Amino acid sequence: MPAEFRNEPFTDFTNEENAQAMREALEKVKAQLGRDYPLVIGGERISTEGKLESINPANRNQVVGRFSKATKELATRAVDTAFETFKTWRNRPAQERVDLLFRVAGIMRERKHELSAWMIHEVAKTWAEADGDTAEAIDFCEFYAREMLRYAGDHPLVQVSGEQNDLDYVPLGVGAVIPPWNFPLAIMAGMTVAAVVTGNTVVMKPSSDAPTIAFKFFEILEEAGMPAGVVNFMTGSGAEVGDVVVDHPRTRFIAFTGSKEIGLRVNERAAKVNEGQIWIKRVVAEMGGKDAIIVADDADLDEAATGVVQSAFGFQGQKCSACSRAIIDAKVYDSMLEKIVERTAKIKLDDPTAPGTNMSAVINEKAFKSINGYIEKGKSDGGRVIIGGGSDGEQGFFIEPTVIADVKPGSTIEQEEIFGPVLAVIKANDYDDALNIANDTQFGLTGAVYSGDEAKLERARKEFHVGNLYLNRKCTGALVGVHPFGGFNMSGTDSKAGGRDYLLLFLQAKVSAEKVGATTSRRADAGTAI
Repeated sequence: MPAEFRNEPFTDFTNEENAQAMREALEKVKAQLGRDYPLVIGGERISTEGKLESINPANRNQVVGRFSKATKELATRAVDTAFETFKTWRNRPAQERVDLLFRVAGIMRERKHELSAWMIHEVAKTWAEADGDTAEAIDFCEFYAREMLRYAGDHPLVQVSGEQNDLDYVPLGVGAVIPPWNFPLAIMAGMTVAAVVTGNTVVMKPSSDAPTIAFKFFEILEEAGMPAGVVNFMTGSGAEVGDVVVDHPRTRFIAFTGSKEIGLRVNERAAKVNEGQIWIKRVVAEMGGKDAIIVADDADLDEAATGVVQSAFGFQGQKCSACSRAIIDAKVYDSMLEKIVERTAKIKLDDPTAPGTNMSAVINEKAFKSINGYIEKGKSDGGRVIIGGGSDGEQGFFIEPTVIADVKPGSTIEQEEIFGPVLAVIKANDYDDALNIANDTQFGLTGAVYSGDEAKLERARKEFHVGNLYLNRKCTGALVGVHPFGGFNMSGTDSKAGGRDYLLLFLQAKVSAEKVGATTSRRADAGTAI
């Protein structure tokens, strides 16, 4: 049995040896920018005439990678290939699939800084944010491998005289894995390996904003010994090829992380039974949030201000768990604003390759324009920009960390997911009012409460309707195995990634009942195969 799971430690970049290793990794990756990458179907590298380019958001003239666009025909072929591969992969012993994940984790650990460097260039993550992303990807491999051993073991049933009864978990089939760009290694890897280790096969379609890091992970899968066709790599537009994979009658499940709008569209399309389809497709969706931190009148204001600013502006606010709303009791409102501004002013907005950078560019021009539009909307609706608000899209898509005070409950920037470095600050009459404001949204992903009153914290446990609630700490930074992650309402299907329930979403239970004495017990020869 493997050792007990432990989270991968984060890198201390104040250690000069670690900092030098990251600088070397950045230079190594920089020398590889601009290369062409193929589709991979059943192990075959395929290039097409149509291309898409991955651009460095902090240097919009720098191409990170060029990728072939899949056609509808190739998307169909990818599903069919995965379907044929599933016939053999599903019967591989669970231990074999588990060992694959352990090898993948080992390779990733050896190349940790290099993988982080790709994300620094491709999605403008800072050193610390990229390092956390890579560590989480390693954690998913290690955690899900151990979980698969648990699911492959014996499961207690009530036994009756004259029968041997067994319960096994069996894989579903072909899955479409559609990851986001904001955690382009961790979430992409987590969804992929969860499907693979449980015996399923995959068509993986990474975000067009982050295909390079996905391909680097795919290469690691191959290097670790993954058979051809278990994971098939496909780039292209969602409307052209993503829909083909979602709609295909041989697709059994879709694992999606992204916006509410696209998630609902995927769910709607998956609900339709197409010709030749003999199952109801399963959808695992995480669709974002409008997360709030409540600051009560008895909170430690310094701790609260630090937690709010870290949660609001980490990775440019481009996390589904980011603090988009600070709901502050009127008694401490002005004091909290001062402390939030003081901390926000210290954030260094710069190129992500620089070690001292705290915040960098947002992902692309569309996001740049959308976020700036929300800032203007916040002002026109009566909000007061107390710091930030500026932007520069000439070199890269840079937007200053922006705090908008006096935002009214129910207004646009208090309700809609901005997905950028914009914090809406709302004044609450009291704690009851704060809870009502926090819950008055269509989302329910993360939230936090700062208070020194245990009774208020207990009320939050019962009344604050979010999947991940944090008390007297920031609302970002979920750890695999420690904080299983997934939310309520329009935040998705409460999938709880990194938790003990997650692999169940890629499995189905099968019960076998055998009359005792008819044959030798099946368990005698089954080993750990599923």
